[in-house]
Amino acid sequence: MGKNGFTRRNRASFGFAAILLLSACGGGGSTSTAPPLPPPPPPGANAQYAKPASENLTTGDIGIIIAQAVEEAAARNLPSVIAVTDRVGNVLAVFRMTGTSMNTEIRAKLPVNTGLQGVTVPHELAAISKAITGAYLSSSGNAFSTRTASMIIQEHFPPSANTVGLEAGPLFGVQFSQLPCSDFSQRGTPGNTIGPKRAPLGLSADPGGLPLYKNGVVVGGIGISGDDDYGFDTEVTDLDISVEELIAVAGAFGFAAPNSIRADRISVDGTTLRFIDMDESDLTSDPANARSFAVIDGPLGNLVAVKSYFGSGTPMIVAGQTYNTESSGIRPARAAEFTNPDVYVMTDGAGANRFAPRGGTDGNDVAAPLTANEVRTILDEAFAVMTRSRAQIRKPLNSRAQVTISVVDTYGSVLGMVRSPDAPIFGSDVSLQKARTATFFSSTIAAAELAATTRSPALGGGVLDPRINGRVAQIRNFIGAQNALTGTHAFADRSGGNLARPYFPDGEVGTASGPLSVSIAQFSPFSNGLQEELILDNILLHVGFVVGGPPVDIRRRCTYIPDIPGVAGGQNRLQNGIQIFPGSVPIYKNGVLVGGIGVSGDGIDQDDMISFLGVHNAGLKLGTLTNADPAIRADNIVIPVNGEGIRLRYVNCPFAPFLDSNEQNVCQGK
Repeated sequence: MGKNGFTRRNRASFGFAAILLLSACGGGGSTSTAPPLPPPPPPGANAQYAKPASENLTTGDIGIIIAQAVEEAAARNLPSVIAVTDRVGNVLAVFRMTGTSMNTEIRAKLPVNTGLQGVTVPHELAAISKAITGAYLSSSGNAFSTRTASMIIQEHFPPSANTVGLEAGPLFGVQFSQLPCSDFSQRGTPGNTIGPKRAPLGLSADPGGLPLYKNGVVVGGIGISGDDDYGFDTEVTDLDISVEELIAVAGAFGFAAPNSIRADRISVDGTTLRFIDMDESDLTSDPANARSFAVIDGPLGNLVAVKSYFGSGTPMIVAGQTYNTESSGIRPARAAEFTNPDVYVMTDGAGANRFAPRGGTDGNDVAAPLTANEVRTILDEAFAVMTRSRAQIRKPLNSRAQVTISVVDTYGSVLGMVRSPDAPIFGSDVSLQKARTATFFSSTIAAAELAATTRSPALGGGVLDPRINGRVAQIRNFIGAQNALTGTHAFADRSGGNLARPYFPDGEVGTASGPLSVSIAQFSPFSNGLQEELILDNILLHVGFVVGGPPVDIRRRCTYIPDIPGVAGGQNRLQNGIQIFPGSVPIYKNGVLVGGIGVSGDGIDQDDMISFLGVHNAGLKLGTLTNADPAIRADNIVIPVNGEGIRLRYVNCPFAPFLDSNEQNVCQGK
């Protein structure tokens, strides 16, 4: 049975390879009246990238989108909540149809029920997370949906009964990003249009979230929640009849992603991704003839306020921000900030770069912290590597990669962040998670701080959290190093990700789980081990705050590892949680850890390469910085499994990755 109780149209008899081929050629719900992608504008003088055209969702657009979605929901007899956001996560409207139930339930894996599994959440929060997911994962070169997200975060890629033994999805763990507790993501206070905004449940894998486009430019997302299952699709070899997804398709009519850049035109490691399982030809209603918002508003439902996200007083539709403007929170860098015309920065809305390059804040613990010039050079060199790199997840083929790059010190303080003009928004928070994760696990204090991590004072009285405290011994026993997590090994996110899978080696069924993961019996995208354990309390507290429980929202810190001594105002090293898919390395000076770099927004091998070569090339230029000494990199760790030695990975760079040369093995020997 498919989601919402409808029978799936099973195509498994065609064979798995045939399914992927059909999807690549236009099957699997790719037929649409979406207009073709217009030709991109030429890059500016001395630039390599075309800047996205200035487009936004108007209040009239949003009214049309909601009305179209409501008509399909009514025709399908599934009263739902419809949320619309702009590209940087501002919630522009939340419409609750009359008869919609109060809550949906995060899918549980009975009889084992751990992590977020089984938690009930308001439909409004689910719909907002779905809309943000569609907007944040997409760009002018790729359109991803929540169904796409579902495909790339599970324990096997692609997820199917036919793929047992394959590795986990390439963005395994990305669902726990853009979190409501993140110190990076902005909050929806009245009048604050600055993004990127937070997602109440992190990124969503539940079908029913789509990006919205105008003239080939992503301008936002739509999310639908109306049933009692907030889940994911475990089987990609058949087609779901998901009513929530069909309602989203109807809402996106006239604002649909161009066919040429949809996920089902993009392949990863030879596997074509999924975008939607049903398309406009499967709709019960005719969105072209939908009644106006003025007609359905009232008789079929109403706009509703969502605490900390949308509306105050009488809710009204709000126009979306135009990405790349000061008021959106992301804009082109000024010449005085960066001379490269392709650099974009995060702004505070008043003209200031939120993360201008600066020196390290960790002078109390590091003899020679990163300098502002070193940070700027790392950013410049990593950006240059990105500009040369062939993208994996963008159309047309041979496009340049587009990512966000973050540099942190050993305290996790952001020392600099830059992005390309059209990088997906999700990579901003994720690149910061990656940089902090690599730095933390490579540090001298990781073991001590994990061992001292507590529950939230509001949920456990501030007592030690045994789920997290016990991970130190599990890691040390698993890798056979009783001094691990004390600076003796350098861990990239690929290394930690190896240890955070429910099978070790990754995907190999029948083996034990990695020491940062739960067992496969407990595992789901909502319960995956240390990553979820570190942030679980804050998700629960935030949901309670939104529905009227605690009077104060959660703090801008996702984890309860100890605060850093002597830092005014309080700070810990993992303030937006950890990330467990590749794209980061620690940074060293004279053999001493001084920080980390994280990269996110394209293929994971591209992210690895940009971070690794960015540090390497900056070191060649300055003579002061290096990647970790090869002798301490995590790929020296060999773990016995069933009589074989399994080596951890450090980074994995693409072969022949550059557009301007045929160079291969570009990371080897560095």
